[in-house]
Amino acid sequence: MAGPVRVGIIGCGSVSRVYIPLLQRMNVPHPRVEITIACDVLEERRQHVRDVHAIGNFTTDPMKVIESPDVDAVLILTSMPEHGRLSKAALEAGKHVLVEKPMAMNLDDAAELVELARNSPGYLVCAPHVVLSPTYQSMWRHIAKGDIGKVYSARGFYGWSGPWWGPWFYQPGGGSMFDLGVYNVTTLTGLIGPAQRVMAMSGIAIPERVVDGKMMKVETDDNAQLLLDFGSAAYGVVTTGFTIQQYRNCGIEIYGSEGTIQMLGEDWAPLGYELWQNSAGHWKVYNQHYGWPWADGARHLIECIETGTPPQVTPEHAYHVLEIMLKTAESGRTGKRYEIESTFTPPTFPEPDEETAAHLKHDPGTDG
Repeated sequence: MAGPVRVGIIGCGSVSRVYIPLLQRMNVPHPRVEITIACDVLEERRQHVRDVHAIGNFTTDPMKVIESPDVDAVLILTSMPEHGRLSKAALEAGKHVLVEKPMAMNLDDAAELVELARNSPGYLVCAPHVVLSPTYQSMWRHIAKGDIGKVYSARGFYGWSGPWWGPWFYQPGGGSMFDLGVYNVTTLTGLIGPAQRVMAMSGIAIPERVVDGKMMKVETDDNAQLLLDFGSAAYGVVTTGFTIQQYRNCGIEIYGSEGTIQMLGEDWAPLGYELWQNSAGHWKVYNQHYGWPWADGARHLIECIETGTPPQVTPEHAYHVLEIMLKTAESGRTGKRYEIESTFTPPTFPEPDEETAAHLKHDPGTDG
């Protein structure tokens, strides 16, 4: 593109306070992004957007962002139930779109977005963006090269005690799987490949919670154990919930015939990884020396627009993850296993150049 990419923001809550500064930092040393308009249904957020982010053009009507001729790309950072509707409108308007997770609340709406993205002039980037982290990509290379042999088993873990704000977290369309487990499901399917079947235990562990200072009834699952079948007797499990006070586990672990690789930290905030190979007989620790931002999909989208390169974060992957999550809830209700009908092609990552590789460095002092 000639000139900065013009961006409109829909949703100016807590999530936007990570995305907006990330975009604004991209203007150093030269202008690449111009945030031309911001929107939130709460009028009282106008002042915060103006005073903190220096964005003067504010509206409470999302369609004014989507229909604006001064917007090339729309970031949809609203509550989950609005994602599908707004993404559809933005794609139909020919805009590039980044939508926070999940892409939609049901498979029909998600399938429509996938089809629109295939035929729209705009790109669709769906959170979470875990495949963009250097840690994820390095782990993918090890697995692809056979450094841990054939993958037999895997585990993902992400939970906490739960939000005390935003009733929609605990209403239909919310829940711990959509808010938390989505990261692990995206990571495991990206590293291992599409899942074929799922079984789960999922339910409401805490029936009432205090949210925004008021007691409310919890209406969607806040606790889940998901079993994934990747085929050929390769299995994965995801533990997630608004029911976990603290833990000290690795976020992701992959077990193979010749070794193990595990992510330090969380897949949305990785700190590096550890590699065990039977041939070496000891752990190698690879520390990440800078903080990868979980909102990195915004940077990726801007770069894709600038270069005309399709994103590595694909709608087909997001759809596959959504199908898994929806069938997790269904399995929790019925006790049955469910086939996963969708598939996708995971992104591949060639060996990085020396500058990129320097971000992930083997620390021999932490071998064990």
